[in-house]
Amino acid sequence: MKTLVKICGLNTPESMEAALDGGADYVGLVFHPASPRYVDIEVASYLAKYVPDSVKIVGLFVNPDDFTLLKTLDAVRLDMLQLHGHEMPVRVKEVREKFGTPVMKALSLSTKSDLTQIDQYKDADWILLDAPGGGGTGKSFDWSILDGFESPKPWMLAGGLTESNVANAISLLRPNAVDVSSGVESARGVKDAGKIRAFLKAAKAPRA
Repeated sequence: MKTLVKICGLNTPESMEAALDGGADYVGLVFHPASPRYVDIEVASYLAKYVPDSVKIVGLFVNPDDFTLLKTLDAVRLDMLQLHGHEMPVRVKEVREKFGTPVMKALSLSTKSDLTQIDQYKDADWILLDAPGGGGTGKSFDWSILDGFESPKPWMLAGGLTESNVANAISLLRPNAVDVSSGVESARGVKDAGKIRAFLKAAKAPRA
């Protein structure tokens, strides 16, 4: 199984170029104003024009209202909406139906019992499994939580991934995709083109 790779929190032409040149399958734009990786709609629209149709653009939102989603979708090509807040299953279903765009729901894992959340989000197209505290913290969760895990839908692994551990994570857990943000930064919110390329090379290296 080929594991896809998402580089999240891109906010400059240089970082976008590094992600695309390195073979990213997904590129993430963060529309959460409190994030150091936040990108406004005008810049996002500009960056999206770099992205070929073969690469999917994911917009990250935290508890967004309909107006925010509509305004963003009107201005920026987004192939998937990543809901990274406390959105309940009914809200995920509502967003999916109202906007007709695939939705990925991010869930934090602290214990194995947290995996039961996945069954509640049957209307999500993808599930992203992350460390407690949300995205971009650079922290991982205990991967042993996923021992014997078989997801009912496609899923991404996030949290604490770097060029040093991503190959092991893929071999061990076999996720459909991996997602990195802080692991390819030189400072908080500042993407490093060299680290982006190194992460993609490690994630896409041939493996048994």
